[in-house]
Amino acid sequence: MASSPENTMMSPSVWHPRDVTEAWTFKRLLESDSAYVAGGTLLRTQWESGQATMPKHFIDLSGIPGLSGIEEDDRALTIGALTTLGECRRDARVAERCPMLASAIGSIAAASVRNLATVGGNVVSRVGDSLPALIVCKAEFEWCTGLSAVTEDAFEWAERLQVQLPKASNLLLRIIVPYVKATELVPRRFGAYHKVGRREAFTPSLVTVALGGGMKADGSIADITIAAGGGQTLPHRLHGAEKLLKGQPIGAELLRDVHEAVMNGYKPKSDPFATDAYRKKTAANLVVTELWKSRSASAAAGEEANRDGA
Repeated sequence: MASSPENTMMSPSVWHPRDVTEAWTFKRLLESDSAYVAGGTLLRTQWESGQATMPKHFIDLSGIPGLSGIEEDDRALTIGALTTLGECRRDARVAERCPMLASAIGSIAAASVRNLATVGGNVVSRVGDSLPALIVCKAEFEWCTGLSAVTEDAFEWAERLQVQLPKASNLLLRIIVPYVKATELVPRRFGAYHKVGRREAFTPSLVTVALGGGMKADGSIADITIAAGGGQTLPHRLHGAEKLLKGQPIGAELLRDVHEAVMNGYKPKSDPFATDAYRKKTAANLVVTELWKSRSASAAAGEEANRDGA
């Protein structure tokens, strides 16, 4: 049976639900006086810095079975929301199937923090550094919304955050990352993730950028997704830059236009550490650099294929 210690003046109550439905019910009953907690690393940072008030009740998710671990089938990787960032970073399947996500997770905090922090906590923070990568990887989020589970595209969820807060009672259960493979029509896939902070490592991000897509044999872009976040910026796609690129071969003139589109489409949230102009230019530089690398790699692969066929 779920239980709670006696309340004290100094410590919040801690509730231990037996399953996700019970956890969701506690949250609905306790509302804004409560918080879901698993690793708690980001929440603790927010409380200590005064960015958020410590609630009267913690709903401890750590004892609920089935919310951690990584599984794979022939379609996708499924990552439980309570899987730690460290587990994701070390898992060979994540590195092989979604290297962009592995790179994003590896850039978050120090190893000791990643061994406590969960991938679900990074997502529901709404500004987690893994989110641009998950958007580009076309991940899906599965939520407990009461008696039923609802699956939502990561991009659609992130877009909705721009206009309204999510229901606090919704509980993230798992993250589904589909495999995207090369095909005869789109023989080359490319992708990259970058995080820029105030120092080289173990630092909050100023800018995070992820991009991924496919390239046809003739070097034109078949599909492309670009997302950016960083700091307290809600991650969002850069539709203007995507539209310019789709169907086009990468060249210097196009990249100049893409650079401008990223500058116009990226909407970073201000803070004392870096100007909006710096963040915009940094994001634009990262995007066009990766696109140029992809063009060069595609050209080199084409030349090798021509030599082999000669």
